[in-house]
Amino acid sequence: MSGRLEGKVALISGAARGIGEADARLFIEEGARIVMGDVLDAEGAQVAKDLGENAAYVHLDVTDPDSWANAIKETTDRFGRLDVLVNNAGILRFNTIEDTSLEEYETVIRVNQVGAFLGMKAALPALRAAGGGSIVNISSTAGLEALFGCASYCSSKFAVRGMTKVAALEFGADNIRVNSVHPGGTNTQIADGAGGPGSDSAAHASEDAPSESDYDPPQPIKRIADPKEIAEMVLFLASDASSFCTGAEFVVDGGLTAGSPIMTMSGASS
Repeated sequence: MSGRLEGKVALISGAARGIGEADARLFIEEGARIVMGDVLDAEGAQVAKDLGENAAYVHLDVTDPDSWANAIKETTDRFGRLDVLVNNAGILRFNTIEDTSLEEYETVIRVNQVGAFLGMKAALPALRAAGGGSIVNISSTAGLEALFGCASYCSSKFAVRGMTKVAALEFGADNIRVNSVHPGGTNTQIADGAGGPGSDSAAHASEDAPSESDYDPPQPIKRIADPKEIAEMVLFLASDASSFCTGAEFVVDGGLTAGSPIMTMSGASS
């Protein structure tokens, strides 16, 4: 263990599985004490139990200000401070604009966008009291470019990207850094209930793409990401190694957004 988060206390939303769980496990390895929030209580509590005395679980509905207030209180009561907030919770729904109901659109916006807003707002006093810290907002490559059939998701993730920059401007004087992470296709379970396989559970999980066996990405690195690969970037931003990084976008996508992989030779001369 290199102890990159030694002495730090983190609150991670959507931590019962996927990228949030990977964050939690890596943070513990690196010396942090953590509180894991989610609506998947049985799964989240089990992960926290597996991680030992430096991890705790709290029920966290990211759309509810009171739930956020309770999660922050549980964190500071148990571990004495808050240094890092990871806004990881998110849901995905597949539908064209024509077929997306207002209810569905608002559900995605409330979890992905409003949830991140409420998390930053709730955590700010505790981060100030600690003398500063780091907020890591999980956006997506869908917060950088459009994704067909995902108007609600893209809207929310573009918003997270924008809010991150505003927060960086507003919180910098308090030594609080705010950055966004933009994963590409990652092997998690967010698509469960998104119009594909699985139940419609609104399980505030994390970034995702189709299963690895179905994934044929148009990108230089021809595979889906492991959640720990995203967690390594989150760890960097949570740690002092990124002490001069704020208001920035960190893309972890195997080159997906670098450009088209299709080379055309029309008009080329020998």
